[in-house]
Amino acid sequence: MKVKTILVSQPKPKTETSPYFDLSDKQKVKIDFRPFIHVEGITVKEVRGEKVDLNNFTAIILTSRNAVDHFFRIAEEMRFKVPDSMKYFCQSEAVAYYLQKYVVYRKRKIYVGARTFPDLTKLIKKHKSENFLLPSSDKLKPLIPQELDKLVIKWTRLDLYRTVVSDLSDLENVFYDILVFFSPSGIESLLKNFPNFQQKETRIAVFGNSTVRAATEAGLKCDITAPTPETPSMTMALDKYIKFVNKK
Repeated sequence: MKVKTILVSQPKPKTETSPYFDLSDKQKVKIDFRPFIHVEGITVKEVRGEKVDLNNFTAIILTSRNAVDHFFRIAEEMRFKVPDSMKYFCQSEAVAYYLQKYVVYRKRKIYVGARTFPDLTKLIKKHKSENFLLPSSDKLKPLIPQELDKLVIKWTRLDLYRTVVSDLSDLENVFYDILVFFSPSGIESLLKNFPNFQQKETRIAVFGNSTVRAATEAGLKCDITAPTPETPSMTMALDKYIKFVNKK
């Protein structure tokens, strides 16, 4: 079956140069965006219940923009003044750049990993004397604590936000040729919103091994997967698939 409509389970890109818009124009397909999950901040009361004193930490490990936002949110709500001497270990340049929203970049000690968390641990390893705080989601990749434990450093995880299933009830009678997922939480949201969902002719596109696993365990057929050596991005994988099925 030809592809005419796609639903991406993420917010609509803010930049006009998104490859999804290029894909839509190139292949003449309609692409809609809708977050299947969203993030909610954990309350100060809940954080206080963890009995973690922010004054004890000399360094912060930041793995995402959400981690940045919610650390500074909770610091403000708890009236904690983040000291100028605080060291920031950011997983990527994107996270480090986003940190400028809250601190004067050139006046802070900021260490930036290449991209993956194991890349960042190489920098953390050089600062073993620090007491590290890891602002986290309730759904933390197991790799992160495993890698930190290997370093034999002093670190504490503090959940500051949680991933919540979005209400998609208005989509009950709306059908798309392709549904695109980027996390197991997205698959979970689909099934919680539509427990009687039947795939039928709908194609499922998934990004990452954990998402493939979640979809397969849910009884879904994964028609499009990324990343692969040939299609490292989701838009490239979609482009290749649409080119193949729409020319028939």
